[in-house]
Amino acid sequence: MTASERRSVGSLSLLYCFRMLGLFMVLPLLALYAADYPGATPSLIGLAMGIYGLTQALLQIPLGWLSDRIGRKPVIIAGLAVFAIGSVVAAIADSLWLIIIGRALQGAGAITAAVMALVADLTSEEQRTKAMALVGITIGVSFALALVLGPVVAGAGGLPAVFWLTAALAVGGMGIVIFLVPTPQTTGAHYTEVGAQPDLLGRALKDVNLARLNLGVFCLHFILVACFLVVPDALEQLAGVDRSNHWKLYLSSLAVSILGIAPMMRIAERGGRLREMCLLGIILLLVALGGLSMAEGLWSVFVMLTVFFIGFNYLEATLPSQVSKSVFADGKGTALGIYATCQFFGIFCGGAIGGWVLEKAGPQYLLALCMTLCVIWFFWMTRAPNTLPEIKDGSQMS
Repeated sequence: MTASERRSVGSLSLLYCFRMLGLFMVLPLLALYAADYPGATPSLIGLAMGIYGLTQALLQIPLGWLSDRIGRKPVIIAGLAVFAIGSVVAAIADSLWLIIIGRALQGAGAITAAVMALVADLTSEEQRTKAMALVGITIGVSFALALVLGPVVAGAGGLPAVFWLTAALAVGGMGIVIFLVPTPQTTGAHYTEVGAQPDLLGRALKDVNLARLNLGVFCLHFILVACFLVVPDALEQLAGVDRSNHWKLYLSSLAVSILGIAPMMRIAERGGRLREMCLLGIILLLVALGGLSMAEGLWSVFVMLTVFFIGFNYLEATLPSQVSKSVFADGKGTALGIYATCQFFGIFCGGAIGGWVLEKAGPQYLLALCMTLCVIWFFWMTRAPNTLPEIKDGSQMS
């Protein structure tokens, strides 16, 4: 990479980290702290947790299109401003409904498509795959950091402190865009032209391999959000861990999970066992969910949480690259847009449906629902090819 490309990718990765930190930090907290607000119910808590996924899913493609028309940086700065406003609304909320409104506003700052398009604008064709991968790595780093940082901040200042920090990170992100991210000379006309072709959307939606991956990311994020409606309470009630110390268990589980993720990635990439490793990841989720439903005590919760993180982090890291490898020529942008929409819609359904099931039937039934999704996903993935097709446009695989 050139110096300019390194600066671009580094600053956009930092921006992505700031934003994802703000979104992920509330994940292990809402189920605990939102229960203290007047009128709180599991359904409303689930809605508060997942509502940002709905606004993200609805606005991701329109704002990506707008960035093609007026430029990436104005859309990104405006999106971060909306995200900051939503964080402030949630921070000053005195009711769960106001938190829901704030979370919806957070999601309305849907800048993922614009950020990734800006990465493409600022890097050469030869370096674009590497740049996308580097930005993508920040998601995993942000997730791990947020699970540790969120409980620490909440322990010091409650849920409002987390939202105030989130607002500050959004403002910091605006500074990164204004002062550190270079302004591209062009926005890449071929991306706009490709995105404007009406047949691309239909082809992407009809592609069976892409449909499997879209279902997979929907299930994965449904399960993630639904689990965090149950896990924080399990840590308190079953494991006897005070909420201010939850970060210690998350940190330990994430650290141990790395030992399981690394060999899976080596076997998948070097051993040509991509499908088998994906199926193993789903099985690990299934085992973890079943184990959590029967867990009694600190060590059983810790072990099942570690198994869950191995499966989740492996699948989270590998599914996007499978999309880019499976898609037909010139269809990456469209396919990844559909993929992101399914991901965020899974977040919304995991919160909204998960909260409703938790309220009406209890945690055992919610975990059973997540296990059912795993089984459906597993059997559809068994029909997927073990090796992915080569990309016909000659671009590198991500």
